[in-house]
Amino acid sequence: MGVFFFGMGYSSRATARVLHRLGDPNLPISGTTRSLDRTVGDADDGIRMHVFDGEVPGPTLGADLGHATHVIHSIAPDERGDSVFTLHRADLDSATNLQWLGYFSTVGVYGDFGGAWIDEDAPTRPINLRSKQRVLAEEAWRNYANERGIPLFILRLAGIYGPGRSTFDKLRDGTARRIVKVGQVFNRIHVEDIGEVTARAALSGLEGTYNLADHEPAPPQDLVTYAAQKMGIAPPPEQPFETAEMTPMARSFYSDNKRVSNRRVLDALGYELRYPTYRAGLDAIWAAQR
Repeated sequence: MGVFFFGMGYSSRATARVLHRLGDPNLPISGTTRSLDRTVGDADDGIRMHVFDGEVPGPTLGADLGHATHVIHSIAPDERGDSVFTLHRADLDSATNLQWLGYFSTVGVYGDFGGAWIDEDAPTRPINLRSKQRVLAEEAWRNYANERGIPLFILRLAGIYGPGRSTFDKLRDGTARRIVKVGQVFNRIHVEDIGEVTARAALSGLEGTYNLADHEPAPPQDLVTYAAQKMGIAPPPEQPFETAEMTPMARSFYSDNKRVSNRRVLDALGYELRYPTYRAGLDAIWAAQR
């Protein structure tokens, strides 16, 4: 077994750590990063890194990709499509021992359901451009997996948080805001649960399209209030969504309002979330920081 990650970012690194823990600690893992500076230190983690910025082909990744049995892809598509297909389709085709594909997508592909609960049977009707591009990318990978006769695991992720990327960090750097839109809720998912689920799916060969979210979708302002209480500081004042100054991208996140069920992937893997609510996740981050 050899694993190749397109996009060795936050969630991919969490997955790599679990693969080394649950599988072979010497499992060959390689992946891509946009910058050569970010490859420093990865050799100590047993990861071979290659530069791939999505604009031009990565000059060194062909051999490692060609030897991979498992490929996990987390690079977002753009208006030009999926950069892996555009720039490295031939290298992917050359991976003759490829046994499994994993793709990180987003629950944004569902669009707005007015706060109702949904599962994987809900139709995809994305609102913003980013989510529309994800739907197209998902379909492209399904077609490719069918052509190759290889299992494909698509994981639609809720908002990702964890150590170094939590509400605590936003409160410390002054970017946390309590934007209040009546009835608005979001699901989230801790990065360690992403790593656990993805690694277990890869090791078991799970295929299909699944959601990964926490058990308790909640208003975004509740997280800020909870984290501020843990820190012993006053939370920032509430701001009505209608009058808050926001970038178009930030405002677009509030166009989707739904509660996302995670049951299907957890049942398929026999796994229970380590951090089932935002409180459990924030408590663990706070305890580790303390």
